Amino acid sequence: MQAFDLAGLRVAAVRHDCTFVLTHPVGDFVPPGTTLVEVHGGTSAPDPRRVTGLVALGAERTIEQDPAFALRVLVDIAIRALSPAVNDPTTAVQVLNHIEAFLYTVGRTEIRRRYVLGDDGGRPRLVVPGRDWEDYLQLAVTEIREYGSRSTQICRRLRALLEGLLDTLPAEHLPAVRTELGLLEVAVEREFTDPVRRATARTGDRQGIGGGPRPEAAPSG
Repeated sequence: MQAFDLAGLRVAAVRHDCTFVLTHPVGDFVPPGTTLVEVHGGTSAPDPRRVTGLVALGAERTIEQDPAFALRVLVDIAIRALSPAVNDPTTAVQVLNHIEAFLYTVGRTEIRRRYVLGDDGGRPRLVVPGRDWEDYLQLAVTEIREYGSRSTQICRRLRALLEGLLDTLPAEHLPAVRTELGLLEVAVEREFTDPVRRATARTGDRQGIGGGPRPEAAPSG
């Protein structure tokens, strides 16, 4: 599912005095024969072809109404850079810069797993599935953590990203961020057995390596 005509669906629902429920979020693969729109209530039956004609289907996802696909593309670039054939963690760090900006924007936007849109009188006319904060956060960091857990640079940049989100996002989003920090900690514990390298990998650094805090110098004398 590539997109849907929000205004057209709402107008059609008002015309037939019913509520339309989209069964899939934008970006889902829709197998042949799948119900696209459920019709609840109504004083007359809408033409199925007209209703489904307000939903755009295509061979590939697009970013027009599917910001998760834009995030998916960024993650794919990062994990491709982290593959053994390429081994370019610096590119993955640069991608994480853009991912952090994306998460900051999404994290300060009111997003829900379901949107209920009403008519002028407040009656529900269109129900649309969406994605919540945890969906976006997991998409953004899970595979990069899994593919990059052996890279000091990636572990440090991921930690800086997550710690930055803790400092800037609303309180309701912070538990999910802390969960991801815990998973990163587990990955570092698993991959870095040497205490010195583990301590380095645990330190957040927005540059990956070269921009993090330095240990204080020992006092002389």
